[in-house]
Amino acid sequence: MGLKFAHFKLVLTSIVLLIMTTNVVSANQKILVWGDSLSAAYGIPVKKGWVNLMRIELGEAVEISNGSISGETTQGGLTRLPKALKKVKPDIIILELGANDGLRGISPRVTKNNLNKMIRLAHAANAKVILLGMKIPPNYGLAYSQKFEQLFSDLAKKYQLPFVSFFLEKVIVDLKLLQEDELHPTSEAQPIILLSILPVVTKTLKK
Repeated sequence: MGLKFAHFKLVLTSIVLLIMTTNVVSANQKILVWGDSLSAAYGIPVKKGWVNLMRIELGEAVEISNGSISGETTQGGLTRLPKALKKVKPDIIILELGANDGLRGISPRVTKNNLNKMIRLAHAANAKVILLGMKIPPNYGLAYSQKFEQLFSDLAKKYQLPFVSFFLEKVIVDLKLLQEDELHPTSEAQPIILLSILPVVTKTLKK
């Protein structure tokens, strides 16, 4: 009963958000999602991933390209980005990278530097950046985890970016919403993820 009610609330909220976006989003805007497996619908049908759900919610007024690759690091994202910017010419980039850096124990300073360069490249191409933050378990110690988490908010503050501090916050608290690896969200988790991201995207599209 509780799960059914929670699902009903998610559907209802989604409908409300869709109504809010209708007739307020300028046509012919392009979004590039630049992330890793969390945005590439790893382990689930692509059509059920949050990026495709966002495409459905926003409708034909917005063209969405998903350049996310499972296993991608910030270094890989930085290397690939210039070509994608020229090809897609996005108005908005949703930057969702860093999780794999953290899982590999890469220095937060390196991760921050790579993200910083990607933000500057996007701005130079006249694209707005929405930054999605990330948290990781303290596998490399509490100090590492804190520095890793802080780097995202530091960059958001530095560039005054639209920012979602941790878009998996409402997912990781329920193992039923995670795949067997306990890292990647299930299909059922994708609408919840979208609800964490969509309000920021909608607001940015209106500007």
